[in-house]
Amino acid sequence: MTTDAKQQTRIFVQAAAAACVDKKGEETRILELDPIDSGLSDFFLVTSASNDRQAIAIADEIEHRLKKEFGVTPNSVEGRRKGDWILLDYVDFVVHVFLTERRAFYDIERLRKSARPLTPAEFDAELKTALAEKTVAARKKASAKAAPVAAKAKPQAKKSAVKKVAAKKATAKKTAAKKTPAKKAVAVKPIAKKAAAAKKVPAKKAAVKKAAKNAAPVKKAAAKKAVAKKAAAKKAPAQKTAAKKKS
Repeated sequence: MTTDAKQQTRIFVQAAAAACVDKKGEETRILELDPIDSGLSDFFLVTSASNDRQAIAIADEIEHRLKKEFGVTPNSVEGRRKGDWILLDYVDFVVHVFLTERRAFYDIERLRKSARPLTPAEFDAELKTALAEKTVAARKKASAKAAPVAAKAKPQAKKSAVKKVAAKKATAKKTAAKKTPAKKAVAVKPIAKKAAAAKKVPAKKAAVKKAAKNAAPVKKAAAKKAVAKKAAAKKAPAQKTAAKKKS
């Protein structure tokens, strides 16, 4: 029997033992049989009843619960009519429901000295530990399988990160290329202003020169007029004096 199958059998035995406890079965014991001495079964579940009606009720509850919860039915049932020893054979485990005096008479525990007796509480504790170990082992396997996948995913993540960086750089270059013509245009404007100002200076000089040339004859004429006026002013008194002398 595989480990998983034996684990499943333990779960069935646990449910059958719980049914015995619920129906007030006495001295309920689980015998884990020696593989060499066990034959086809792995476990014996043994419990006692004070009368045949209780024994039948215990057997019925076990059969009903296993069928309802797990869909499992016994391979054979013996002794239900008398009720002094009812045997439910589930192949991998066998349930024995005895009347108290019948159990003492047959003393199955003594006949199976190599078996390991367990109470339902002890059996539950062992089952929980086994299930916890199985869960841990399954998680380890899952993590071991996931590790290579994660290792493969890392280079892909690196590649995607490199691609993102390259995309960011390309975007930054494009934005910088768009901004540079604007900066150049801004830089060209002062140069154009300087050139225009430089052109205006010679024009102003030329205009000043033209104005100076045009003004030169006027100034000369004005100067001649002024000289003539002065000369006339000087002559006037002399003429007056000459006229007085003549008179």
